[in-house]
Amino acid sequence: MFLTISTSGAPDRPATDLGFLLHKHPGRAQSFPTSHGLAHVFYPEATEERCTAALLLEIDPIALVRRGRGKGRGGSPDFALAQYVNDRPYAASSLLAVALSTVFKSAMKGRCDKRPELAEAALPLVVSVPALPARAGQDGGADLVRRLFEPLGWQVEAEPVPLDPRFPEWGDSRYVGLTLTGTLRLADALSQLYILLPVLDDAKHYWVSPDEVDKLLRAGGVSRSDSDKGGGGRREGGWLGTHPELALITRRYLARRWSLARSAMEQLELARLAEADDREVEEIDNAVPEVETEAEAAEEKPTPLAVQRRSAIVEVLRAAGATRVVDLGCGEGSLVGALLKESRITEVLGVDVSSRALGIAARRLHLDRMSERQAARVRLVQGALTYTDARLTGYDAAVLSEVIEHVDPPRLPALEYAVFGSARPGTVVVTTPNVEYNVRWESLPAGHVRHADHRFEWDRAQFRAWAEQVAAGYGYTVGFAPVGPDDPEVGPPTQLATFTRTAVPAAQESAAQEAVTR
Repeated sequence: MFLTISTSGAPDRPATDLGFLLHKHPGRAQSFPTSHGLAHVFYPEATEERCTAALLLEIDPIALVRRGRGKGRGGSPDFALAQYVNDRPYAASSLLAVALSTVFKSAMKGRCDKRPELAEAALPLVVSVPALPARAGQDGGADLVRRLFEPLGWQVEAEPVPLDPRFPEWGDSRYVGLTLTGTLRLADALSQLYILLPVLDDAKHYWVSPDEVDKLLRAGGVSRSDSDKGGGGRREGGWLGTHPELALITRRYLARRWSLARSAMEQLELARLAEADDREVEEIDNAVPEVETEAEAAEEKPTPLAVQRRSAIVEVLRAAGATRVVDLGCGEGSLVGALLKESRITEVLGVDVSSRALGIAARRLHLDRMSERQAARVRLVQGALTYTDARLTGYDAAVLSEVIEHVDPPRLPALEYAVFGSARPGTVVVTTPNVEYNVRWESLPAGHVRHADHRFEWDRAQFRAWAEQVAAGYGYTVGFAPVGPDDPEVGPPTQLATFTRTAVPAAQESAAQEAVTR
């Protein structure tokens, strides 16, 4: 990763004063270890007329994978190859933002002990980032880069980087070459880069915890705690609070964690009110008790869709009277855990093709610490759902929760036969995303599916047609139900189908199996 900051000199101020502000001597090249590699600071040019400081971040991909493992959202990619083959070594991201705050910590705080007047002076600056991720679409591309930086007073040049200059028909990549030109304090420029680089990349290499809210507000110049952290007190008119893309910046910087984004927006509103009344935030932040009641917390926070989905599945199984259930594509065991809480369910079999997911499920379910009686109710096994498996037969019910959309369409008939034709449980519950609802997700760019591994996402008519065809072919009846808010225009976010087995002639089963084989 590479970034340069340049300034031009004036008769009363040589350009090399940039070295005082950055606390890095223009005549020396310095290196600083970071948690993911080595950061180098050097000056390609340093004259009284023009001075350029360069930050080169060399990423250690092995360290990145090791530190990212097990971090959940915001960690390194889970796909084995993508852990090592990715854009992290060269594309500006949260890694570069962390290096900025580490290497230029004092400059970002606006401290310059030897020349304090420099820290408050607006300088002519040019910032260059050769490779900046900015995925094209409604919330991406060069247009988003301009929407983020132009309101801050920058002149923005964001040139899309072609996939391959030799083949222009391939189009542009998700990267732009960025040049920012403006006159502002160096501390403000660094703080803006610290926030907006991860926002444009729309990913973080570390787990986003609640203290990220304080980092966001502090770098945005609106934190009430600046004076406690050496930042010189709350600056009036912080750039973040008045930014027209405030909601998008907050959501992306906090990795779309709803509770943290809400907390940040609340604190920003308090800071705005305090500034309007010329009071301290603490003086007006006393209208509500610090501790919410359980009823208040439940009323304010919507139930996550994943929880609603599990509850709907359990309710269907309860109504069907199922006691032995197989969770096909059990993943990390969330539904298996919910099923084990149902006293009437005597056996749960979790099946997944990923041994890593099964290992996580075993740890989350605490299989090693279960009582002998409880452990006898659950098994986790590895298996592919597109092959018949004798271990799946004899169960009252099977669940395919958010599974079918991960299967390549040509492989769906094999999955259908393995579940409905071979295993033939009395009840099959299938849930899948409703693509029509995607327009209601603010964080989902237009034309994108909800997960990178989704091979398809069906609308309600497509799902109904598929389900009715499967039911007719394998001797089941099928009913449908919404999961989540049922929007009058686009339907629910999740669609659920319940298949109930009916008597079917053996000849029909043979014909169905023969069709799959052909």
